Amino acid sequence: MTAIPGKPGSGELTEVPEPALADGSVLVDALLLGICGTDLEVIEHGLGNQPPGEERLILGHESLGRVLEAPAGTGLEPGDLVAGIVRHPDPVPCPACARGEADFCRNGLYTERGIRKRHGFGAEQWRVDPGFAVEVPAELGDLGVLVEPGSDVAKVWEQVEMIGSRSWYEPATALITGAGPIGLLAALLGVQRGLEVYVLDQMEEGVKPSLVRDLGARYVTSLDQVGEQVDVAIECTGVGALAYGAARLLAPAGVLCLIGISHREAELSVAYEALNRELVMKNAAIVGSVNAARRHFVDAVDALLEADRDWLGRLITRRVPLTRWQDALDRSPDDVKVVVDLQG
Repeated sequence: MTAIPGKPGSGELTEVPEPALADGSVLVDALLLGICGTDLEVIEHGLGNQPPGEERLILGHESLGRVLEAPAGTGLEPGDLVAGIVRHPDPVPCPACARGEADFCRNGLYTERGIRKRHGFGAEQWRVDPGFAVEVPAELGDLGVLVEPGSDVAKVWEQVEMIGSRSWYEPATALITGAGPIGLLAALLGVQRGLEVYVLDQMEEGVKPSLVRDLGARYVTSLDQVGEQVDVAIECTGVGALAYGAARLLAPAGVLCLIGISHREAELSVAYEALNRELVMKNAAIVGSVNAARRHFVDAVDALLEADRDWLGRLITRRVPLTRWQDALDRSPDDVKVVVDLQG
């Protein structure tokens, strides 16, 4: 699965060399690859770029594979399931990267598997350094493909709780905007924390409302239906109006985390002075979050293990074989997580 970033129609199933030992000492047989909007942004809008000196980029950053070879002492054995960490530190490194927090890279010289200057996991085999392979318990099986998106959500909740702890903080309610895989996983972690969770999306019926309700959360199609202030808001769509509306709903000392990214050029006119006064007078906070560190992948594994497996399985709404991988880019309204079967 390769493409020339930013060149629509360039996605192809191409022959690529066997993964180089320089990519890592752990050789992995690829099983599943999750597809998300980032992959489409790479292909259609040039979000990322290929490795230096190469024409094409191997796509894919949501991985699940089985270890074929691993050096002694790495803690990995042939047969283990693993997910690969996406972001790698810059070569300098900056102070954040030097401390294992490449997700907070200060100089922008990081690389990302399948996105930015580093080949992804969309091949039949890939290599990874042991420090960038996260073991997935066998009992999760194919659900291990949710570890990477789960890591982004685990980081969001960590950030929310860190910021909330600036004062006494015992959140009881949360609003999640967007019922895609990130939104639903964010809702899962909110329910696991014992919060009353609202999930907002446009679908009146179908898979998404059903998943939300079966999780024990409340599904709404309008912010007006929330009916109360919320202690936590997680905006997963990148839609400016929803971010603004969620900010207005924050309770005193509430925290809004933005994880959705908009690539549109449209501008949003808001009553900034009114919002400014409301946030200041409430001691409310807004923070952005992107990518994840190793600890967030580990936290995601723990959250998935705690969750109902049948419910998690329903998040994977469609599987496509490798030979038809581009079908995964065409989303239907009821799609949540679409995965490519790299063995197919």
